[in-house]
Amino acid sequence: MVPRGRDPYDEPWAPPNHRRGSRRRNRATGLPTVVRVLAWVLTLACLVTLADRWAVLYAEHKASERLKDELDLAAAPEVRIGGFPFLTQLAARHLDSVQVTLPDIPADRVTLTQVTAAADDIRIDGDGPTTIRGALIRQMHGQVLLSFADMNRELGASQVGFTAHGPGGVRADGALRIAGRDLHVRAEAHVRRDGDRGIATSVDGIRLDIDGLATYRPGTGPTDGLHLTHASARRLTREAQKIRALLAVPEIVRRLGVSDSAVRAALHDEDELHQLTGAPRFLRKLTGVNLVDAALAHPRLLERLGLDLSLFSALTKLTRPQIADRFSFAFQLPKPPAGSLHLQRVTVAKDGIRADVSGTGLLLSR
Repeated sequence: MVPRGRDPYDEPWAPPNHRRGSRRRNRATGLPTVVRVLAWVLTLACLVTLADRWAVLYAEHKASERLKDELDLAAAPEVRIGGFPFLTQLAARHLDSVQVTLPDIPADRVTLTQVTAAADDIRIDGDGPTTIRGALIRQMHGQVLLSFADMNRELGASQVGFTAHGPGGVRADGALRIAGRDLHVRAEAHVRRDGDRGIATSVDGIRLDIDGLATYRPGTGPTDGLHLTHASARRLTREAQKIRALLAVPEIVRRLGVSDSAVRAALHDEDELHQLTGAPRFLRKLTGVNLVDAALAHPRLLERLGLDLSLFSALTKLTRPQIADRFSFAFQLPKPPAGSLHLQRVTVAKDGIRADVSGTGLLLSR
């Protein structure tokens, strides 16, 4: 009700009130506070994460340097500490897992291309990344790789190549210089575990090819010595003068198992000679004859067969161990100061020799 004598239109003007209640007012005024809190929380989380990652990187770097110095490595190994966050593991003095990759470890005559190890359940002695004094590794497993590329460089000297030959064998194939000549050489190395921490090889099947004419196998076994190849023996049976020179040596005739009457007939009759030497049985017998003794007693026989006498003399002075030593290798894993370290399974793969490693109770300390 407007008082008498006042015009209702004389009331002062005021802006309309558009507020929609206290609930919407509180939400609107509280929104900047929530954003600020979230920003602080995210910033703190980032700082904690950065601090955790810095700590783990520092610990990995120090562990890598220490392993490099202790093992006298040419390159620092790669160390990776698993689990997150690292600082809580450090506070509990317990690491979930650590992976280490060590390249190019000298091992006697060869270099281990790579050693990888993964350790679980590690108890550490220290209060922080900069004060770690040691660690107890309760369980470790890994693998050792000796690559054929390194073996070719260190044992083959660019003349012999090593390749896989079955699940436990390695084949060496290349050239070996003897008496000024490069002869084709083949050998087979059998890989075996040597005790709990070692790998060794035994080399056999050594064979030297002499220009496709003959093969020489050092040793005293039934298949060792100097033997004509199948192709050269076949050519020899077609050359009357050379085969007669061979049949004139009693030691060879005896080893061929040919009767004296058959030999006499072959030496005086061309048809008898072709009939004797053309039989498949004669060819097999001829390639099985060891020419070493006969050649020593009749040096000119080698010349008639097309073989170099000086080369043969150099070959006979070589022993099996001397040749086998060029292709043999062995290595031992270091003995830990505490705990046990064992080689498990040794296999030959396409890229090289691999061996599984396991360890328990390994103690590392300054």
